[in-house]
Amino acid sequence: MESLRELYKVGNGPSSSHTMGPARAAKVFMGRYPEATSYEAVLYGSLAATGEGHLTDYIIIKTMDPKPVKITWRPEDFRPFHPNAMQFIAYNEANEEIGTWTVYSVGGGSIIEEGQARDEVESVYPNTTMNEVLDVCKEKNWTLADYVYAYEPDIKPYLEEILAVMRESLMNGLVAEGTLPGKLNYPRRAKQFFEQAKANPEDLSILIYAYALAVSEQNACGDVVVTAPTCGASGVLPGVLFALQEREGYSDEQLVDALAVAGLVGDLIKTNASISGAEVGCQGEVGSACSMAAAAVAFLKGASNLHCEYSAEIGLEHHLGMTCDPVYGYVQVPCIERNAVAAKRAYDAAKYAMLTDGYHTITLDQVMQTMKETGHDLMAKYRETAQGGLAKHFAEC
Repeated sequence: MESLRELYKVGNGPSSSHTMGPARAAKVFMGRYPEATSYEAVLYGSLAATGEGHLTDYIIIKTMDPKPVKITWRPEDFRPFHPNAMQFIAYNEANEEIGTWTVYSVGGGSIIEEGQARDEVESVYPNTTMNEVLDVCKEKNWTLADYVYAYEPDIKPYLEEILAVMRESLMNGLVAEGTLPGKLNYPRRAKQFFEQAKANPEDLSILIYAYALAVSEQNACGDVVVTAPTCGASGVLPGVLFALQEREGYSDEQLVDALAVAGLVGDLIKTNASISGAEVGCQGEVGSACSMAAAAVAFLKGASNLHCEYSAEIGLEHHLGMTCDPVYGYVQVPCIERNAVAAKRAYDAAKYAMLTDGYHTITLDQVMQTMKETGHDLMAKYRETAQGGLAKHFAEC
């Protein structure tokens, strides 16, 4: 498994796979062919189908500026390796091709080259299943946070920076008003919900909703957010963590430890299944975020490692089969509401798990494998193409 630095990334929304990944790829390609006078970016599959709504063309052109870039859209062409495929082409002054590169945006802002194996990454953690992690922790008497710090002893300052960015995104979202960009004219609701939360301090749900909405709305307008594990699911984890800090008084240091636990869960899901909506649907984005947040909540409340694992399992299991069907390709409907509801579900998953003795029938490892298989069985139109589900029926209205 990779470093948590490869899971928690800071960047502009609205989509880690459709904006952050392509921007990263464009920058790499420019570095390979700096002598080129112009470029072409051919977008395939999901990147083409929802690229306009996700600002894929905009971010590539902006990244390669001032050199001109031609964007070619091929939404009908799905490559077998991954639905988010790109081909970059470099041209000289005579408009002759001098180099090409095929690359895939595989979720969370990560990119993989054509032909590169998924496991060709720098491994930081020696274990790749939650059951193995639990066994190690039991043997060494570690918490899940201890496990992270044992193998990434220098990660805590980075997580402190991640927490600070999450907080800034949230605070900016709480004061913003108006509508989000795009033809949906989708209204911002975080500020309104926050006012209601202050008027109803006994109801934690409203505050969780407000905080999750704040970050999700900032993501939808292209502001800076943290992939947790993706931009499209960036509101879930900060939504519940900061709400608990506000109402129950947890320190920033405790929240950082909770981020470590959540990151470990996200890393396991990324390694064993997928966090890409284009590959496995929204279960890989909001479902994964809910799983991460549920483990973090249980950890904050002093739960055992087994209870944390059970919380994560519940959070992911009850998002199995969730489609990714963004209306007009924007990360707005149904994405924003899903973040708010999943943040509360994460809290409920932890609360449920902690009412038990921690022992349960289905493991997180089994649910991760199930999620991967379910995602691959989903028809392409339900995997971030805006061609099915809500996207189709809203367009027909």
